[in-house]
Amino acid sequence: MSVAPPEPRRSAPRRPAWSSSAPPERPPSPRRFTRLVRLPARLRDRLDPGDREVLWLYLLTRISIGITAYCVRWMFPGDGGTHEPTALLEPFARWDWGHYLHIARDGYFPGESGPWDKKWDSREAFFPGFPLLLRALHTVVPSWTAAGLLISFAAGAVGVLALARIARLYLPGTDGDRRTVLFFLLSPCAIFLAVGYTEALFLAFALPGWLAAQRHRWAAAALLTALATTVRISGLFVAAAIAVHFILTAARARGHWRSLPWLALPAVPAALFAWYLHAHTGDWMAWKHAQERGWSRTFRSPWEGWSHTWDAAFERTQSTGFAAMFQAELVAMVLGLVLLGVLLWRRRWAEAVYIGLTLWALGTSYWFMSIPRSTLLWWPLWIGLAGWSLRRPQVRTVYLCLVAPVSTVLTLTFLSGRWAG
Repeated sequence: MSVAPPEPRRSAPRRPAWSSSAPPERPPSPRRFTRLVRLPARLRDRLDPGDREVLWLYLLTRISIGITAYCVRWMFPGDGGTHEPTALLEPFARWDWGHYLHIARDGYFPGESGPWDKKWDSREAFFPGFPLLLRALHTVVPSWTAAGLLISFAAGAVGVLALARIARLYLPGTDGDRRTVLFFLLSPCAIFLAVGYTEALFLAFALPGWLAAQRHRWAAAALLTALATTVRISGLFVAAAIAVHFILTAARARGHWRSLPWLALPAVPAALFAWYLHAHTGDWMAWKHAQERGWSRTFRSPWEGWSHTWDAAFERTQSTGFAAMFQAELVAMVLGLVLLGVLLWRRRWAEAVYIGLTLWALGTSYWFMSIPRSTLLWWPLWIGLAGWSLRRPQVRTVYLCLVAPVSTVLTLTFLSGRWAG
């Protein structure tokens, strides 16, 4: 990682390029102007050419989603006979966004409302990290939807940079980092990185945390993973993977065990959230019970969950749109099991723990839900696909041809207000 070299000393500051022969009455402070110029330069110097290419790819995909959203406003309005497109940001304000908005704007328990109400929306099923940041940003960004999009945009950039740098650890000396990011950004559920959802923010904390753990910076890894846990319960799964990695590397480094207490830090946000919910509901398991009420996430064996999902997908008990999404749940579960098997075969124990815990959490409910969207958080999947494509070049072509129609359909489905996982 390079650092900007210090500027050579000069006997007198240069006159700004915009000044005329007569200097202005109050010229800008040369020291202040120099600081403003140095800041972008230092940020630039922290990014190598690979990082810049990754960010350029990220920006291009954000532009493509913006173009798609613009077209959806005109082609798929709520009223087929209207002569006006929908509001500019309306395509992005769908489904779970409403829960995050309500929490950020009104809190978890506005007034006397709570789980005891018949029409309660079970908002306590969502962790507070994203809504808190949304409320803070809304103080300077008047539009709630725009604030949510800005969070995801900035967090997504951090996430793809961290993903690329993790990929370089596993695929050194190749273009594996760019392939990893390409496969990730064009994945079927990539639309959820560009809307006011938690995936981008979670990755902005979890992936740098995993990267810090690979470099044995345990305090930074624990702090970043704790921040990830404020966003999603999956932060605890990352913490478990980091703990396994810590144990596996403990014998190689002197003084390694002194960092062990840091590994408990990610559990603190989850414990504080449980305490907060208990203080308002009297229920220590309020988060889990909200999941059960709102999304039928009652505990079932994995084969029961598979059976119920299969029936919803193929037995014509659901409308066609929901049935298609349940079919995607089954495909994603199979993909996750294959990934878990590959990780175990290659003795990648830490990543296997993360994927295994994720599949167990998502696969032991009444039916499978949100597994396709969860693939965005499976960084070993995207790195593994990139590595496979380096060994077999045809994999890249096959992948892009297969995911292109699925990604397009899911993007249109979400932006037009239909359920997309």
